[in-house]
Amino acid sequence: MYVCSIMRPTNLYKGSLNTIILKLLSTHDKMYGYEITQKVKAITKGELHITEGALYPSLHKLEAEGLLEVEFVKVNNRTRKYYRLTEQGTKETMRKLEALENYIKTMRALVSPKFRLE
Repeated sequence: MYVCSIMRPTNLYKGSLNTIILKLLSTHDKMYGYEITQKVKAITKGELHITEGALYPSLHKLEAEGLLEVEFVKVNNRTRKYYRLTEQGTKETMRKLEALENYIKTMRALVSPKFRLE
């Protein structure tokens, strides 16, 4: 089983990994795998650590779905694999972010102090 190494409830983040990747790539022209893991770690102030075992299967799946394209670049005598959104990937990112916003809004309503089970 692939999981993110997280300080908080794992399943909450695990289901959002593709959306996290797509969102990052929507704000950066292109990124390589390790760069994605480090950016997530920095943005979340160390709260979320994406393992390679979780990241690369997600990247490959998004690529196979036509949401990402790959570019190989030679950097310091090493070949680095960069990922960038396709046009379809940009549209899917917007769809996924909207769905996530709706989910967050619903969860806020459910956990707000005004909510009571009757």
